[in-house]
Amino acid sequence: MQNALLIGLSRQMTLERQMDVIANNVANVNTNGFKADHSLFEEYLRSNAHEDNFVGSDRRVSYVQDRGTYRDVGQGPMEATSNPLDMAISGNAFFAVQANGAERYTRDGKFALSSTGQLMTSDGNLVLGTAGPIVFQPTDHDINVAPDGTVTVLEGTAKIDTIRGKIKMVTFDDPAKLTKLGANLYDTGSATQQPDAKSTLQQGYIEKSNVNSVGEMSRMVEVMRSYTAIANLLQQQSDLHKSAIEKLADVPA
Repeated sequence: MQNALLIGLSRQMTLERQMDVIANNVANVNTNGFKADHSLFEEYLRSNAHEDNFVGSDRRVSYVQDRGTYRDVGQGPMEATSNPLDMAISGNAFFAVQANGAERYTRDGKFALSSTGQLMTSDGNLVLGTAGPIVFQPTDHDINVAPDGTVTVLEGTAKIDTIRGKIKMVTFDDPAKLTKLGANLYDTGSATQQPDAKSTLQQGYIEKSNVNSVGEMSRMVEVMRSYTAIANLLQQQSDLHKSAIEKLADVPA
């Protein structure tokens, strides 16, 4: 295969995978606490296509290779909801939840109460406190969440706050190393937990996705145009090769 075709094909393959990443970001533009992914590319040098009996050293050809993706862990915009069970983290920490019998992590703070009074996520996973799940009594009202995550209520006709627990917030040495599990949940992956002393909670707020929808749509158009341009270039190279063969066939022996 000709070198131009090899280089063009390598670029088209990376563009296809980049489009998958962009499409996933766009699909989650309204997902609470979602963190956008971006593609990484590098130049891959190797010798060009050649015959085994080629004499002399080959020039290196520059291919396109996608190394992988990286996660943008920047803070998403805060949206006020006035719901006392909605919580948003200001900082780098994550909520700890119990999902499928294991501790997982999320930035989605849209919480609700289960039929048994336990604080849970919109998907039904229990929200963990520093001493286990947060459980409310049927007579609890006036729920208040302090910036450090301490949950207090007024119980019945009492005038004194009663503590129901403290929201567990976990931070990591490198949040980009967390593994996405789907359903807006993360596993620790190769990241290491660290004590969180800086993040705070904002009650009555939700952190929205940090995806820049306009930027992602612009990148999507750019990828589509690049793919089309390369496809046209490869077609031109193929037509040129075909034309050369036809002309050589007309040369007298």
